Amino acid sequence: MFDSLQPVVVTPRAAAEATKIMQTKNIPKEYGLRLGVRGGHGCGGVSFVIGFDKQTPSDISYRMEDITVLIDKKHTMFLIGKAVDFYEGADAKGFLFVEQEAIARGGHL
Repeated sequence: MFDSLQPVVVTPRAAAEATKIMQTKNIPKEYGLRLGVRGGHGCGGVSFVIGFDKQTPSDISYRMEDITVLIDKKHTMFLIGKAVDFYEGADAKGFLFVEQEAIARGGHL
């Protein structure tokens, strides 16, 4: 059912930064970029999380921009239509979860 699903787009900027982190932090090659959510409290909704991890049996796994993306199937409904981008400016630096439409329009914020 989930075999061809790619709910999250990873931009070239985000993939390049993830690759750089994997190399500089000596993260094992068999790890992938884990995308997910953490439950909020009350009306706060969920928070998006990103990290590196091994694949588990409950994961959707796919390649995008030469990065293996891992998403627990339970988190898919919260991530469909999202994109992971990387922003580096004078004011901040880090990964961002944005709507895929924002990437299609050429922006990220």
